[in-house]
Amino acid sequence: MDNRNLKIRTIGQCLIVFAFMGCQGVVVAEDEKAKPKILLVGKDPDHPWGTHMYLPTCAMLTKCLRQMEGVETVVSGGWPKDPEDLAGVKTIVFYTDPAAEMLLDGPHAEAFEGLMNQGVGLVTIHWASSVYQKNLERIGDKWMGYLGGTWISNVGLSTDTSTLKKLIPKHPICRGWNEYELRDEFYLNPKMAKGKPLLQVTTKGKDVTVGWVHERLDGGRAFGTTLGHFYSNFKIDAFRQMIVNGILWTAHVDLPKEGAPIKLNKEQLALQEQPKE
Repeated sequence: MDNRNLKIRTIGQCLIVFAFMGCQGVVVAEDEKAKPKILLVGKDPDHPWGTHMYLPTCAMLTKCLRQMEGVETVVSGGWPKDPEDLAGVKTIVFYTDPAAEMLLDGPHAEAFEGLMNQGVGLVTIHWASSVYQKNLERIGDKWMGYLGGTWISNVGLSTDTSTLKKLIPKHPICRGWNEYELRDEFYLNPKMAKGKPLLQVTTKGKDVTVGWVHERLDGGRAFGTTLGHFYSNFKIDAFRQMIVNGILWTAHVDLPKEGAPIKLNKEQLALQEQPKE
């Protein structure tokens, strides 16, 4: 074999190797995208039993999320102490007291902001979607830059029943459920920055935004909802569908037309009895 033919054969072999490596890379990337890791952060109870059931609700939601093939979940009481819990996270769900202070004033603020800058998703449920009024001027803009909007705690409350309306019916979060009557503790006077109102109720004669979405320039997605006061609402298929859809959407999971799988039996949905003191 002359040198010219040897060179051609060598180049051809290299091209085959590079092509194979390229294909391998695509497969890995798609595999990682198809298997998102979702971190759910809760805390100990701070309200009457049956309301603000942070950790039990997070545990129940994982049973739904894991029905989506490949999804991995981690539940943490407060910000994770083990760095491995944050490795590879695609979205973080907070069901806590006001998360703005917890995330921007806490010792893990740098880690949180680093994750946001990497395009990690953000979901806040009920009180977690808030910032205290005394801190609004100082950290409100940064908080809303990540979440798209906020509720100012505790500027206006209304426990009422209203139709939960879809403001963007074709949004993936709205798949698989119809508008229905919902009783919840509605947070009044939400403040929107770049977030797009998605869900609305009517209470005290006013239309109130209770859910919004935000797509950040870094590619990260956020879903904030002020709903979720009563644990009983999470037992409602339509309510649970909306929450689970929202979590998966922020993780860039392609949702089926009928929405994410969320069916659980009574035992899986049951709230354990209040511990005796």
